Amino acid sequence: MNNPEKIKLMVREKYAAIVDQSKTQNQSSCCGSGSCCDDVDYSIFSDRYDHLKGYAADADLGLGCGLPTSFAMIKAGNTVVDLGSGAGNDCFVARAETGASGKVIGIDMTEKMIATAEAHARKLGYENVQFVLGDIECIPLEDEMADVVVSNCVLNLVPDKSKAFSEVFRILKPGGHFSVSDIVLEGELPATIQSAAEMYAGCVSGAIQKSTYLDIINQTGFQQLKVQKEKRIDLPDELLLNYLNEKELDAFKKENKGIFSVTVYAEKPLK
Repeated sequence: MNNPEKIKLMVREKYAAIVDQSKTQNQSSCCGSGSCCDDVDYSIFSDRYDHLKGYAADADLGLGCGLPTSFAMIKAGNTVVDLGSGAGNDCFVARAETGASGKVIGIDMTEKMIATAEAHARKLGYENVQFVLGDIECIPLEDEMADVVVSNCVLNLVPDKSKAFSEVFRILKPGGHFSVSDIVLEGELPATIQSAAEMYAGCVSGAIQKSTYLDIINQTGFQQLKVQKEKRIDLPDELLLNYLNEKELDAFKKENKGIFSVTVYAEKPLK
């Protein structure tokens, strides 16, 4: 699927459907909406949050691929922006770090996610956590307003990643930084997987090569780039066989092509 607007519409529809499901349902389906890859445990992407301060079980939809807030070096009083904030769990974890003196803003393009996150924030009594409807390629925030940007398995869904990282650069204060967890590739995926809309919404086909991903960040102007964490994602055969035949699956494994979860850090230079 090469039409950016169609991709965004599809992802928005998929994640609107996710709001009405349980965490268990979301993790057992490759696209989160239950319309593909049923009965496959997709929790292989996610990391456990329940040991982190600020964790809100009701806001954890099991859709992440890392723990970016654990690596983000958030300080008390910081303004933190979470891109693709979903039901709000990463925002609530970030709020535990920035405290009542800071501010956390979640950006999401799905109205139902925003409404759900706002309900969780009201229930928790957090007056300094805000949720804003918006597109990551055109973030509806002012220039140089954030100390820290985080994101969890969302930027890979954005069609124009260069534009997304340019927006991250724009909203960060000089000397500010980001820590994002995302899905990247080593070696090209088979065309059948790359073109599958369901896999795109499930965080696989929207991913790009790790080297390209890091190049985009460098070219945007960020400094001190480093991969904070990396883990290989071993997709189960029963999932891949929805898109590959037995011969193609064997070839895919032998060629050492891979899907990886990475947590990446970089800083905006001081002026």
